[in-house]
Amino acid sequence: MKKDGILYTVVFSFVITFLFVFLLALANEGTSEIVQKNQELARQKAILSAMAIPYSTDKEVNVLYKSIEILDKEGVRLYKSMQGGKTIYAKEFSGSGLWGTITGILSVDEQVSQIVGIQIVNHNETPGLGGRVAEPWFKEQFRGLKAKNGKIRVTYGAEAGSGKANKEEGIVDGITGASRTSQSMDTILNGELVVLKKILGGTK
Repeated sequence: MKKDGILYTVVFSFVITFLFVFLLALANEGTSEIVQKNQELARQKAILSAMAIPYSTDKEVNVLYKSIEILDKEGVRLYKSMQGGKTIYAKEFSGSGLWGTITGILSVDEQVSQIVGIQIVNHNETPGLGGRVAEPWFKEQFRGLKAKNGKIRVTYGAEAGSGKANKEEGIVDGITGASRTSQSMDTILNGELVVLKKILGGTK
C-alpha cells in the first residue's frame, strides 16, 4: 500500500480515530463511578450549605447528610432537619435562566416565612455576568431573607446594584448587567416558595 495513496490515508485516519475513541471510552468507563460519587457529594454539600449545616470534611458531609430526614410530599422531595431548635426544610429547584437551566437548593423555615439559604448546583449563565449567581456575595443575600407577604424580590435592570437590598423587606440586590438571570432567579424562587407554602401550609 502506497503511503501517499488515498487508501493509505483513509485507513491510517480510521485506525487513529478508532484508537482515540477506544481510549476515551475506556477512560470514561473507568472514571464514571468516581464522577457519580463526586456529583452526589457536591449535591449533599449543597443541601447542607443551604440548610446552614456546617461541615469541614467530606467524611463529615456523609455523616451529617444521613441525619437529614428525606420526605416525599405530594410528589415533591423535601429534606428536613432541626437546627437551633427550629425545623427547616430544603428542596431542589430548577428553572430557565438566560442560556439554560439553573438548578440549586432552596431552604426555608417551617412557616416558609424566611429563607434559610440557597445554593446553586449547576448553571449555564455567562461567566462574569449571570454566572455570578453562584458567587458567595449573591447567595449570602438570601441567608435570613424574609418572605414578605409570601414573596421575595430580586432587583434587575436599573435597580440591580443600586444597594436596595433589604432582608426585612425581602429584597435582594440583583446582578448588574445580568437582568435576565436576576429576573429568572426572582421567578424561580418565588415559584418555589408558592410550592413550599402549599405543601407545608406555611403562613403568609
